[in-house]
Amino acid sequence: MRYLLLCCFDEKRWKEIPESKRGGIMREYGELLQDLDKSGQHLASAKLQSSSTAATVRGRNGKPAVTDGPFAETKEQLGGYHLLECGGLDEAISIAKRIPTIPFGGTVEVRPLET
Repeated sequence: MRYLLLCCFDEKRWKEIPESKRGGIMREYGELLQDLDKSGQHLASAKLQSSSTAATVRGRNGKPAVTDGPFAETKEQLGGYHLLECGGLDEAISIAKRIPTIPFGGTVEVRPLET
């Protein structure tokens, strides 16, 4: 079954982490993805640009309306995703727990894809 791991983090908080620490976090990400590549579970990943580069399209009065920025008004922003092939939800959650931003306040939403 395929699962999408949606990785969220407060962009302001990310910038407050020292550059050397951020570099270490990104190296850990690289190691995690290498492990998932070797196991055949990793299907796709991407790091997103800042939420300030986003545009949101939503319905307003029955017509599409475009606004700058992300849709949700939260402290955390979607920073990237990982598409994985897993044996089940428990396995997907186990991988999500390995995401290196979690100890620094990151959040990972684990969602199964429709078949």
